[in-house]
Amino acid sequence: MSDHERTFVMIKPDAFARGLVGNVISRLEDRGLKLVGIKVINMPEERAEEHYAEHTDKPFFDDLIEFITAGPVVPMVWEGQDATRQVRQMIGETDPLEADSGTIRGDFALDLGRNVVHAADHEDEGANEREIAIHFDEDELIDYDQHDAGWLYE
Repeated sequence: MSDHERTFVMIKPDAFARGLVGNVISRLEDRGLKLVGIKVINMPEERAEEHYAEHTDKPFFDDLIEFITAGPVVPMVWEGQDATRQVRQMIGETDPLEADSGTIRGDFALDLGRNVVHAADHEDEGANEREIAIHFDEDELIDYDQHDAGWLYE
């Protein structure tokens, strides 16, 4: 199906420290998305700078790098129909104060600088491919038949 895609999602150090990893993964699985890559890492500073390269000139860049490298993160790749848009809708607005209740950020975050999860932007062409390539080698992503796919898609 041509509208199936892979999308990058990362659970941030605040969510890891608060024990929210399972909650975030469960929500994505419950939606019907297919997990095809996952790891737990302490993000190296160089990788963090590459990941957030579009923010290099912004005043919050140093704080962002310090935060994302402060504790374990969980980079993941999810697959599904319009996966990037599905995930962005599920996580809610970047600022938790603007995120709807029922979204991941709306339910679990209070502060913009501690907003639980990162997800590739569906409006940024190429963001998924770039972010996936930063965090995963192709052989770290798996392909398998999702047993309930017939109940998720026409």
